[in-house]
Amino acid sequence: MKEEITVTPYGSEAGKKAEVEQMFDRIAPRYDLLNRVLSLGIDVWWRKRAIGYLKSAQPKEILDVATGTADVAILMAKILKPQRIVGIDIANQMLELGRVKIKGAGLETVISLETGDSEQLRFDNDSFDAVTVAFGVRNFETLEKGLAEMNRVLRPGGRVVILEFSKPHIFPIKQLYNAYFKYVLPLIGRLTSRDMRAYTYLFESVQVFPEGKQFTEILTKTGFQNPICERLTLGICSIYTATKQ
Repeated sequence: MKEEITVTPYGSEAGKKAEVEQMFDRIAPRYDLLNRVLSLGIDVWWRKRAIGYLKSAQPKEILDVATGTADVAILMAKILKPQRIVGIDIANQMLELGRVKIKGAGLETVISLETGDSEQLRFDNDSFDAVTVAFGVRNFETLEKGLAEMNRVLRPGGRVVILEFSKPHIFPIKQLYNAYFKYVLPLIGRLTSRDMRAYTYLFESVQVFPEGKQFTEILTKTGFQNPICERLTLGICSIYTATKQ
């Protein structure tokens, strides 16, 4: 297994966790708009596809880690009809925007959002039927620690579903993808969110993230069973799912 390489948004001495929190608080007001524009709207389909892995289980209690502005939490509430969803994130500005969206959708009785660290979850062992993360594990300071915590709070037989960017390997998609993410996306990010570095970090973090088989091996190492990977949109994004024994 390759040694994990760490990249941070700003390269300061504050550490990855603090920098990620700072970055998302800074770009929060434009985050949802940028997601739609930069992915041409396909990120909504990615999220729905990931949620589909939970349909047969019909989980009643769900933890959404790195919930951001609660996109996945809201979709799960509408599609899966669970009793309770708890969304956690380290970026409070993202959570504030998520609460506005939840209220607008009339889902306050189902979804609650709170500040929380994926590597130090406050919940008891075996607390949730499912745990989800959309575009968040790449930002964990210590990947294995965060995954192990998610396993701990998942009930036996429960399922984890992780949606994350990956890298296409087919010519010329690979070359077009790299050019877009390395040059075009940071420029758009600077013009719209005034934080070019945040979107440069996106490209860099995807490049070093352990995708595919390497990531499913890490899921097994952190206690999950029968991990699988589904690559979406020519490999630009991947869904990882596994269960707890």
